[in-house]
Amino acid sequence: MPCITVVGSINADLSVTVTRHPAPGETLIGAGGEVSAGGKGANQAVAAAKLGAEVTLIGAVGTDAYAAPALEHLRTSGVELSAVKEVAGPTGLAVITVSADGENTIIVVPGANASVGADVVAAHSEAIERADILLLQGEIPAEGFAAAVRAATGRVVVNLAPVVEVPREMLLRADPLVVNEHEAGLVLAQLGAQLGAQLGARLAPDTPDTEENAARALLRAGFSSVVVTRGARGCVIGTQGRIEAIPTPVVEAVDSTGAGDAFVGALVFRLAEGDALVDAAVFAARVGAFAATRRGAQVSYPSLRDELPS
Repeated sequence: MPCITVVGSINADLSVTVTRHPAPGETLIGAGGEVSAGGKGANQAVAAAKLGAEVTLIGAVGTDAYAAPALEHLRTSGVELSAVKEVAGPTGLAVITVSADGENTIIVVPGANASVGADVVAAHSEAIERADILLLQGEIPAEGFAAAVRAATGRVVVNLAPVVEVPREMLLRADPLVVNEHEAGLVLAQLGAQLGAQLGARLAPDTPDTEENAARALLRAGFSSVVVTRGARGCVIGTQGRIEAIPTPVVEAVDSTGAGDAFVGALVFRLAEGDALVDAAVFAARVGAFAATRRGAQVSYPSLRDELPS
């Protein structure tokens, strides 16, 4: 069975619902307040594992009461957790507000995730070296990110969300890089600034106006392949010589929290199974759409027994 190693964040999600998002300085009455499992690393690991992948997660939780709910679905989905360490202090926390139309806002407090640096990654380098695919996001320290890429012998997939500054040569190992249009612009600005510093020159930033142009600009910047996501409108796949739009099935969205992570986990699962990037993205779009029809992140992810929208 193909093996996926995820180096990433583990959070507890504190979720509330509102009829609409508040304006600055405004107080609204909400509902909910439940705590559930989250974190981009954990979400993507669970999404891939529930579909049948062999997944190992390298990360950290704290010693507080949030650690248990943060690990719940990782355990039940069969993710290998021997490389998840416990550190003194709080577990990562995401405060999520979901409006009536399914859109969300998220504030992330790193907590234990801030400890996943080069030393932690190096201690579990064997799990990275044997992986067919290494999957990374932007919720761990840059030094941990770089150490993971250096240890990788297989394919590297990066969902740089949030966009944090990581070494240029490490980031360009991504195949594909998965970002939305806003993140694509930030990545291009970061790469331009890093290249300008190397050349001793100030480079004009590339500011693409569409997802297709963002994909082209990222390919010009040196990526082998890219996926530019665009929510309910699907994604744009960019490979050398080809730009292709992939639609998302039309569904009645209930909660988009974690739907993007479901997409990435499913994408990596199918890439590990040997799919071409476009075929993997078509499947992943169906998984992301399924997740948006249910509340929560990991709890909303399908298994292969579930009927996906088409």
